[in-house]
Amino acid sequence: MRRRDILRRAARNLSQAKVRTFLTSLAIAVGAFTLTLSLAAGEGARRYANDLLKNNVDPQALFITKDDSLTSGRGGNMKLQEYSEDSGEGYRPGSTVKMLNKDDIANIEARSDIQNVVPLYSLAPTYTQFEGMDKKYTASLSYYDSTIMNATAAGELPKLGVQIKDNQIVVPEEYASDLGVSPAVLIGKKVTITFSRSAQSPTEEQITAALMAGGQAAVADLVKPEQKSFEFTVVAVMKKSAMALASMTQLLISTNAAKTVTMFTEGNSATAGQVVGVTAIARGDAETAKDAIIKEYGFSVQTAKDAQTILFTFVNILQGIVAGFAVLALIASVFGIINTQYISVLERTSQIGLMKALGMSRSGVARLFRNEAAWIGFLGGALGALAGLLLGWIANPIITKALDLGEHSLLVFVWWQVIVMIVALVMVAVIAGWFPARKAARLDPIEALRTE
Repeated sequence: MRRRDILRRAARNLSQAKVRTFLTSLAIAVGAFTLTLSLAAGEGARRYANDLLKNNVDPQALFITKDDSLTSGRGGNMKLQEYSEDSGEGYRPGSTVKMLNKDDIANIEARSDIQNVVPLYSLAPTYTQFEGMDKKYTASLSYYDSTIMNATAAGELPKLGVQIKDNQIVVPEEYASDLGVSPAVLIGKKVTITFSRSAQSPTEEQITAALMAGGQAAVADLVKPEQKSFEFTVVAVMKKSAMALASMTQLLISTNAAKTVTMFTEGNSATAGQVVGVTAIARGDAETAKDAIIKEYGFSVQTAKDAQTILFTFVNILQGIVAGFAVLALIASVFGIINTQYISVLERTSQIGLMKALGMSRSGVARLFRNEAAWIGFLGGALGALAGLLLGWIANPIITKALDLGEHSLLVFVWWQVIVMIVALVMVAVIAGWFPARKAARLDPIEALRTE
């Protein structure tokens, strides 16, 4: 019997037990459905991450630090809280990490393979005040990184690679929510940030003179920290996004303003001039510059490609977890196929005996049952893939709106991935049907014909 005839006969045999065939295929369809969505979600997430980095991050950007525990180097995140005299000096990023000193920065700036070296200063405001608000707040502060382009909920940011002005500040959308106002209300408002600088240790002569002049109160004033306020104007409110490149719940000021603030807070202290890290722009290939800096200084360097790798690794892990559940469903369906095919062999024992008596070979009988298993795998894979495509068509607009993906879709279906998946499921079904097919092929035709 020709292969085409066997395939048709297998389909006809399955049609005689429609309900059983459908239920067995449905078990495979569950795994196929999950795999289809897993593949689509992974593809969509990778495309989104790739476009996000391509359009919003300078591919030549480098982040250089001594401490390899820093993956982003953009400081910490802090919810806007009401300031209290007992709350201390607030969050100070970089206080527990290795710092770059003046010599390190000078060596980096002197390199011919990079340019636009910008130090990442450690900023620790004492408290922050917003125009129109009576309360003082404790807020996290960092510098505006012009190598990353972020979306805005209100206002406007400069194009990629351009710094904001020294008197401007960017506010995260979360802070607008904490203040109970809309992002648009904050545009043009003044933000006053107050910093404290520890007083230098007074000499014995200064203490004695203060004590003679004003007593203990004068001595207390002598060691009292000095405070200075800096005023900025809100130029933009950075948009909160579930799929943002980084969660940035910080106030952002220009690098020049950050340097001015740092010069005040550090004064003549021993740590003056030290920074957590620097950003720079590679003149040529970013990876080549990265390797050269690591080899020469042993610093930790991160590029836009590294950020892409981190994002893709995260996506692949999530995709693998979802695919794992799909594999479990497919393993369960394999036993369903074996059981269905064994029952089919038992029910059609006399029919198998008649086919063999009429001249069908063992291999022909085995191929017939393997083709039936292949049909079950194909039907299950096709049903699952179609269900996944239908759900993607319905859910994509909803997910896009919920995650604020703009023109991107989270579920991106690639035709060849779906085809490969269906073919793979057919192969799995054929393997599952191998033992029942072998049993059918080895039946003795005389004994089979005696079976009612």
